[in-house]
Amino acid sequence: MFKYEDQGVATLEDGLYALEKSIADPAMAAKLAKFVKASLKGWDYAIKDQGEAVKIVLNNDASGAQTEKHQARMMGEIAKLVAGGTLGKLDAKAYEPTVSTLMTGKSDPVITKKPAGATTDAIWMAAQK
Repeated sequence: MFKYEDQGVATLEDGLYALEKSIADPAMAAKLAKFVKASLKGWDYAIKDQGEAVKIVLNNDASGAQTEKHQARMMGEIAKLVAGGTLGKLDAKAYEPTVSTLMTGKSDPVITKKPAGATTDAIWMAAQK
């Protein structure tokens, strides 16, 4: 196993994305905050009770492809990723290297200019209430 960070090509992966107009709409922003709050509650529970989280995943795997060993490992890795951090909040230190990596693709950069106003913690902050 290797970490992309060690290779200088790490990028943020999983995230929640919304349109500016959705965040600006008070009713939609409230719904988004409720969704984030519920998601954070679920992740907090999964991290604290990893064995139960693995059982839940396996019980809901219609494909039958998942194994307890694999899911236990994945849950352990997720727990390490969020340890010491602020669960669910964008890590500003990880954002800038991501932008840099996406802009410096040798033959085909993913983006060609730094995003302006691309992030906000407004919904996360609302979910903390």
